[in-house]
Amino acid sequence: MKSPEKVIDHIVNWLNNYAEKSGMNGFVVGVSGGIDSALTSTLCAHTGKPVLCLEMPIHQQKNQVSRAQEHIAWLESKYPNVQQHSLSLTGVFDSFQELLPPTTNEESKFLSLANTRARLRMTTLYYFAALERYLVAGTGNKVEDFGVGFYTKYGDGGVDLSPIADLMKSEVFLLAEKLEIVKSIQNAAPTDGLWGDDRTDEDQMGATYDELEWAMNNLESDLENNSTRQNEILLIYKNLHAQNLHKMESIPVCEIPKNLKNN
Repeated sequence: MKSPEKVIDHIVNWLNNYAEKSGMNGFVVGVSGGIDSALTSTLCAHTGKPVLCLEMPIHQQKNQVSRAQEHIAWLESKYPNVQQHSLSLTGVFDSFQELLPPTTNEESKFLSLANTRARLRMTTLYYFAALERYLVAGTGNKVEDFGVGFYTKYGDGGVDLSPIADLMKSEVFLLAEKLEIVKSIQNAAPTDGLWGDDRTDEDQMGATYDELEWAMNNLESDLENNSTRQNEILLIYKNLHAQNLHKMESIPVCEIPKNLKNN
């Protein structure tokens, strides 16, 4: 990236223009303690429009909560247009679990409940967005949103606009450094925070973001000239992309032939 400053200005102008054209008043962002939400909320704050940062822990690791709180405090100290609410959704999540019927498929239940966390947060974001006519700003980067589909459908994938979805993860870190986002977030291992433990994104995907970026840019590379690890990464990337393609494509619509409608 030749000019991080110009990229920052471009995103901020895009956010401002979109909000004004849509007639909305500001932005709401879910702040998790990770680099993507930190960058997104900071870019939104740069617009000068009202920004509401929501911290929504659900059985969260303490270090994730503390990083989110540190980032929000940093934002509030720099931008008078930033406000925040911190509300634990742990009780809501636990109450939901108590209503569920028993199942023998524990592995699928575990994954489904992880995605439920993301969908509870999405519902909360839209509650606050509707109160003030704010836009829900997505926090997904290009690798997650268009490469491996590493997000929850109608969870963190349920947003109004995606300001950083054309940035690779390395570019997210570059802009975060340029904006002087708190070091604890810049140095933290990326995690989706959906499991109630300390597993990282790399633990779940089997590859680092740098490796997945390489795969996105080298899908047609000659397997014979690649290292063993590079070919492993390509396979990981292609498998994840195929598995999650349903998230990245438009919802399929059953189109009725005109001759059937007109009879």
